[in-house]
Amino acid sequence: MSDMIQLVQQLAVTYGVRLLGSIAIFIIGRWAARFIMAHLKRIMASSKVDATLVSFVGNILYYLLFALVIIAALGNLGIPMTSVVALLGGITLAVGFALQDSLSNLAAGVMIILLRPYRLGDIIEVNGEVGEATDIKIFHTQLTTLTNKVIFIPDNEVIAGNIVNYTEKDVYRLDMVFGIGYDDDLLKAKNILMQILKADERVKTTPAPSVIVGELGDNS
Repeated sequence: MSDMIQLVQQLAVTYGVRLLGSIAIFIIGRWAARFIMAHLKRIMASSKVDATLVSFVGNILYYLLFALVIIAALGNLGIPMTSVVALLGGITLAVGFALQDSLSNLAAGVMIILLRPYRLGDIIEVNGEVGEATDIKIFHTQLTTLTNKVIFIPDNEVIAGNIVNYTEKDVYRLDMVFGIGYDDDLLKAKNILMQILKADERVKTTPAPSVIVGELGDNS
């Protein structure tokens, strides 16, 4: 009986020390991963790298380092590394099948970040929605419309459709339609509109603004 108690005590001491060591590896490793991620983000931000790319690279680095920390912690418990890697591979494969749509969004998000068809602050049109790109994530793009509505569009839908970037160029045309009655003075109306355009400092002189008749409808 005493031999059994002694054996249990030895195992408790041995694996207790390993368990404490693994906990220490996990805590310190996670802190180190966060520190490295934050330091890398600061370096990239100071180098004027695009904010979205900074966030993406930082998060990818963190998850890679965090995976290494978990492997190291499990390895300290005496679990064979081949088994750990195989287990993680199986989990990754199972999650991949379960999250096919999310992975499609992930791939689309990476393409948006690398190709940069638009940046934060750009006015864009996607799927018939027009607004400012206020947030660009790996899985979705957030638009804020002129009426202050917030729209979340999955990145795979963004990539699959047409993207219109209204602020890619410094100058762009804005079409405005006004109705006028047949009894009204058409020439006077055109002159008034031209005066308004010329008085607005936001309107460029080159190319010059124009006021034209679009169509003659059944009514004004």
